[in-house]
Order: sequence, then structure tokens, then C-alpha cells
Amino acid sequence: MKRIAIVEDEPAIRENYADVLRKQGYAVSPYANRQDAEDGFKQRLPDLAIIDIGLADEIDGGFHLCQSLRAMSATIPIIFLTARDSDIDTVVGLRMGADDYLTKDISLPHLMARIAALFRRSELLSQAATDKESLLEREKLTLDLNRMQVKWDDQTVDLTVTEFWLVHALAKRPGHVRSRQDLMQEAHVVVDDSTITSHVKRIRKKFIALDSNFDHIDTVYGMGYRWDSNK
Repeated sequence: MKRIAIVEDEPAIRENYADVLRKQGYAVSPYANRQDAEDGFKQRLPDLAIIDIGLADEIDGGFHLCQSLRAMSATIPIIFLTARDSDIDTVVGLRMGADDYLTKDISLPHLMARIAALFRRSELLSQAATDKESLLEREKLTLDLNRMQVKWDDQTVDLTVTEFWLVHALAKRPGHVRSRQDLMQEAHVVVDDSTITSHVKRIRKKFIALDSNFDHIDTVYGMGYRWDSNK
């Protein structure tokens, strides 16, 4: 049984989501604040976490919790579920390492579909771990599907699950333009175009932090992105 952590300071909202998740067959660990959640995660990591941004008296407590959880695991899917719908909050949430950012006006069936999509992606990762061709190499780039690890010039690039699959989607077909829709399908997420754009920007920054000359992800305006191995 998959275990989902729900971190929400409003008791009625927390219990409503927890009840729906349990009816879908998930085990649920509900938390009311950041400290309780962090203590719980140290005892047992969930298979997926749903986090609100404002937690009790901490306006950005969810952001800090996301950072803490991401430090514990690079692969646990993290969803922000919040009333805050500004572009700035969305970008910050993704920069913190979240895999998805949803607002609380999302329908429950849609939320369940997003959760299921993230779990399907994890299952595909497990299947990939048994694939004999588990290494993808493109000059300085190495992707290890077994370990879900990306290296650039023998330096580890710290990517989230979503970022890993986006890089994989681009690098496995260098020179080919991949639309944002293609990338969503490859990463097994359903998000809007601006969220894919934010992910790609974060990926670039992580590679540039290791190599200031990195310039292998091209934006093809009006079409999408491509991996350029010739630069």
C-alpha cells in the first residue's frame, strides 16, 4: 500500500483529503505543521507528499518542508497543494524541488489522476532499473537509470524525479525537437506549458552550476526544446 503524507494546517481540509485518499486505497500520514511532518519523515519517509505552503504561523513553512524532504530523498514525488496561485509561488515551489504545483480549486478526480501519474512514473523507474541498457551516455553526460543518477563530466547533477525524466527525454534523441507535450508524456506529469518551462530553466541552472559553459539545451521558439550534443 502506497503511503501519502498530507501536510495541511486546516483540520477540516486535512481530514477531507485524507479521507478521499484512504478511499482510493492509500495509507495516509496527516500532519498539521512543519515540525510534526519533519519528525514523522525522519521516522518513516512517505511514498509521496502533498504539502500546503502556509503552515500554522509559518507563511512559507511548506517551502522549507519541501527543502528538508528533498534533502532526505531526491526521488520522492512532492506536490504543493495550496490556495496561493501566483506565478512567483509556482516558480519558487518548483525551485524548492517539487514535482507538481496545484491549487486547491482542483477537482478531487483531477488530484487523484495527478497522484496516480506520479506513482506510475515511479513504477516505470523501477522497470527501467531492470533494463540491461540502463546507461545513456552523450559525451560529458551520463544518465544511470538504475540509480536514477545524472552526471556531467563525472560530477553528479542533483535533479528531482521530474527533472531526471525531462533530461532523459531530451538526451535520448539529441538534435530532435521535443514539444512541451512530448516532455510531459515522457516525465509522466500533467502540467501547463509554463511549468515545463520552469523545470527546464531549473535544469539549465543546475548544469551551469557545475559547468559555466554548459549550453546543450536549446529553446526552439514556438516548438519546444532539444538536446544539442555539438556545442
